[in-house]
Amino acid sequence: MPFIVQAGTILMREWPGTPHPLALETELYFGDWRLVKALDGFAIDRKARAAGWNFFFMATEIKAMFFGSPRPIKIQSALKRILDKVKPQHFNALEVTSIVARHFLGMPYVTVSAHSRHMQPSCDLDSSLGR
Repeated sequence: MPFIVQAGTILMREWPGTPHPLALETELYFGDWRLVKALDGFAIDRKARAAGWNFFFMATEIKAMFFGSPRPIKIQSALKRILDKVKPQHFNALEVTSIVARHFLGMPYVTVSAHSRHMQPSCDLDSSLGR
């Protein structure tokens, strides 16, 4: 059964040539992005700090919207659009912070919100690891 994306879900991209300090159980989501199973951002942050790494949280919220009900394929499409927006930043993770279904004039729509995350050994933020 495929993993269902919800608030708190973490997507990570593993950079070629960069060792990954944590043994995270992941599942391929799309492209080179993988879903982290059974852990949220706080749990990953604790594991990263225990391994001597840092897991940064970027304050800027990124949103994508679509019309209809919150189905997995539509949420994946919204996440692809979010990842296209953050691609120039070269961060290696993304945290889904909310998936909210609403109605406007009887028309259902869903807003997916996320924040960029970045894991690295240094405490100085450097998104150039993925370049």
